[in-house]
Amino acid sequence: MHEYTASIRWTCEGDFARGRYSRAHDWAFDGGAVVRASASPLTVPHPYSDASAIDPEEAFVAAVASCHMLWFLDLARQAGLQATSYRDAAVGRMEGAPHPWISRVDLHPEIAWTGTAPEPGKTRELH
Repeated sequence: MHEYTASIRWTCEGDFARGRYSRAHDWAFDGGAVVRASASPLTVPHPYSDASAIDPEEAFVAAVASCHMLWFLDLARQAGLQATSYRDAAVGRMEGAPHPWISRVDLHPEIAWTGTAPEPGKTRELH
């Protein structure tokens, strides 16, 4: 079993009782990385959100795309293929007001290969 941890740190800046407070906070990870995070400006308007920070929804979409890429690359390697680059413009869809949730993450990977690219069927099989 693997265990993963993250520390979340937030300090009130503003009028908490009236909902006029910053949602900006920090995520700290065991390797030492610290990431500035905030509520999405799509759900909490400026100045109470920080558009330059990552929001949890973006992080979720990035985590899904990253996990998929890492598995794909390892499966391609095991199949004897040589990927030279991988890009994805993943899109997450949120729905379900009043209790929104991410209902779908669409991946759009673009892979470059050394030599001859594998047949499209082989690429689909690896995904």
